[in-house]
Amino acid sequence: MTTRVGPPGALAGWLEERRSALGELRRLARIFARSASSLVGLGLVAAFLVVAAAGPWIVPYPEDARGAVHLERKLEPPSAAHWFGTDEVGTDVYTRVILGARVSLQIGLIITLVAALVGVPLGVVAGYAGGALGEVIMRVTDVFLSVPALMLALAVVGALGPGIVNAMIALSLVWWPGYVRLVQGKALALKGEAFVEAARAVGTGRCRIVFAHVLPNCVSPIVVKGSMDMGTAILAAAGLGFIGLGAQPPYPEWGAMISHGRNYLPTWWWYSTFPGVFIYLTVLGFNLLGDGLRDILDPKSRV
Repeated sequence: MTTRVGPPGALAGWLEERRSALGELRRLARIFARSASSLVGLGLVAAFLVVAAAGPWIVPYPEDARGAVHLERKLEPPSAAHWFGTDEVGTDVYTRVILGARVSLQIGLIITLVAALVGVPLGVVAGYAGGALGEVIMRVTDVFLSVPALMLALAVVGALGPGIVNAMIALSLVWWPGYVRLVQGKALALKGEAFVEAARAVGTGRCRIVFAHVLPNCVSPIVVKGSMDMGTAILAAAGLGFIGLGAQPPYPEWGAMISHGRNYLPTWWWYSTFPGVFIYLTVLGFNLLGDGLRDILDPKSRV
């Protein structure tokens, strides 16, 4: 007769300590899986990340992203040799679209991270500390929010000059106010909660309260906003590229490709169609994923 041996004591203790957390994760995964749109968004974002990461190894003509010219095969329709056709100088559109995914991912990540790194601390100070400094922060934020973000970005990149780096700087400068407003409202609400009052009553320092109680409770809305902002930032950068203020040739960027390809519509439709489809699917994926994350991270949305 064999005796079933349980897990070692250390492992059993670790599992017991995290049983409730694992159960909560399973419950949140079930909530997320109930929404078909959330799963579609997750699939689209996962596919986008895979394409962005593996791009250099899955394209047939990597030199076409570095300014190569093949006039003998210009404006060829989609075929087995060129899945998305070729452009006016003969470069492979499929290669440029796939490598453009990495460019778009970098743009979205940098803009969102910079905006969060600037906006979250300012929002915490304005919401929790308040006072004259908080008022100044919020009034400056209101000034930025009163001007359409894309118009302000156009002015900034127009002053700095066209280019992908300047486009990211311009969009980052206009993206942070949304995080300030979001975190300021959340911190202001948490300031009056019982657990914060209790921490203050036992003499806990202001910095410790902020890092131990306020910021952790702001993570959920920040994650949801960041997910949605990724798609919006990619779309905004493509808009700047479309009007010639973003990435410059031969950089493979979707907005610039659509701008160049529109001159050849409708006869050579593939030139601008495929970059446009990829922009649409990427933005759709991040927005659907953001909706799904909101459903599981927002207590009011939980069932």
